Amino acid sequence: MRRVVIVLAFALAACGGKPAVDIAPDVAAIEAQMHARFDRPDARLDAGPVVVSGDHAVADWTQGPMGGRALFERREGKWALVLCSGDALKQIDRLKQARVPDADAEAIVRELGDAEKHVQAERLARMRSFTGTVTADQMPARS
Repeated sequence: MRRVVIVLAFALAACGGKPAVDIAPDVAAIEAQMHARFDRPDARLDAGPVVVSGDHAVADWTQGPMGGRALFERREGKWALVLCSGDALKQIDRLKQARVPDADAEAIVRELGDAEKHVQAERLARMRSFTGTVTADQMPARS
């Protein structure tokens, strides 16, 4: 999945989009945080694709029969989980409600749509099945 996001960044630059930025370290940090928080011995989290714009990112995830999307924000140079939801994180207005700047919200929605064209329909259905929104402080701590 990581390759899809990196290839997407270079493709945008080649087509006159934003200059190519190496987001690989951001993607790796976000995925590592997701695995540390949510992996279980009986169910490893499948993270990605991850799209980054400015100080915000949305990461797709599935784990067993469940799935969804996670919104991250860069705070003091580190990525922090803000909330988890489903298709709501593919909507510009919902991202703006979560304090994502307009330009970043638009870029995230556009780039996530492009990245998800490469995701299997069954996995997308699991991500779509997440209903509501859960903020990071509402999530149980890992024991």
